[in-house]
Amino acid sequence: MKAEIISIGDELLIGQVVNTNASWMASELNAMGVDVVKIVAIADDKSQIIRTLDMASAEADIILMTGGLGPTKDDITKKTLAEYFDSELVFHEPTFEQVKKIFKARNFEVTDVNKQQALIPDNCIPLFNKNGTAPGMWFEKDGKVYVSMPGVPFEMKPMMTEQVLPRLREKFNFGVIYHKTVMTTGMPESFLAEKIKDWENSLPGNIKLAYLPQPGIVRLRLTAKGNNEEELKKIVHTKIGELKKIIGDIIFGYDDVTLEEVVGELLRKNGKTVSTAESCTGGYISHLITSISGSSDYFEGAVVSYSNNVKNKVLGVPEEYLVKHGAVSKQVVEAMATGVKKIMGTDFAVATSGIAGPTGGTADKPVGTTWIAVATPGNVISKLYHFGEHRGRNIRRAALAALEMLRHELI
Repeated sequence: MKAEIISIGDELLIGQVVNTNASWMASELNAMGVDVVKIVAIADDKSQIIRTLDMASAEADIILMTGGLGPTKDDITKKTLAEYFDSELVFHEPTFEQVKKIFKARNFEVTDVNKQQALIPDNCIPLFNKNGTAPGMWFEKDGKVYVSMPGVPFEMKPMMTEQVLPRLREKFNFGVIYHKTVMTTGMPESFLAEKIKDWENSLPGNIKLAYLPQPGIVRLRLTAKGNNEEELKKIVHTKIGELKKIIGDIIFGYDDVTLEEVVGELLRKNGKTVSTAESCTGGYISHLITSISGSSDYFEGAVVSYSNNVKNKVLGVPEEYLVKHGAVSKQVVEAMATGVKKIMGTDFAVATSGIAGPTGGTADKPVGTTWIAVATPGNVISKLYHFGEHRGRNIRRAALAALEMLRHELI
């Protein structure tokens, strides 16, 4: 079963509003076994709507539309749909009662413009809008379903979950789509693809692999399609078991778990604490750690030692290290880690020192050069990284690399 999502509104095309509706709807449809084959955003324009509906009807069985159902002149979707489905607009008393109820609750009078919200095409099934004045509309034509819903998320979502999805389940016999995402870090997408190519080629025909990269992380999403969910899960988990034997050292979790969540849980499970000393990351590691609720159980604090003076005076990095080796060096970053560990009295400490860019690089230490150290209860380990030339991505990658180094010391 295939679906297309059409988002109507000039505000989407000029970037004034982010189209969160479409991604949410796609997720809901996919969870019940519907393939979303296309998502489009179009203007509040009659010819655009009609042309898009024509194309969608040739490609999909279910066409879901949002937006353009307001009472003002720029909202033309309802009139266009009435014309498209050869119907007349008729007054719908239950909808008008809802309009009056909402305006009464807000101490407003119902105007003639507002009253027009109760006009609906005579050949549609009206969908009650419990949070607004614009009803949804369900049309059927040539075995296909067309649904128009308000563009306001808090109006659309309950209409979708409580009315549209149940109706679709009654009408169509959906298969099963099962997703499982493997979270990896520390290996670029191209290197990862090369390493697991034989495993990827061994996937059954009903399982597809998607690479979803972002700075510092590559998500591997397995999508299985069939009729038996338990069988699909069994096959997918078997293949993931094979994958772990190949790249288990860089897999830190599954689905949408974050690295900071995983590290936090390991610290809590082991009853350990951590602190950070950050130079090039500027406090970003501590930000990630403290973004997790309950992180006060294991995170003591941080020193953002951006200057050499702070590295020396606060963290106790020897002046000779800074002069002889420079701030971006193995000696300095290890001293930073041991220094903050001692100051904070933690079991572990993480330190970073690097050249985030875009300026500050040299021939010996180009932009992206970063040293990361982890002080453990027994020793200090450090590693040199070369991230690239983009400042924001370098900071993100350095923070994730530091958390990954810490994770390996905790498992």
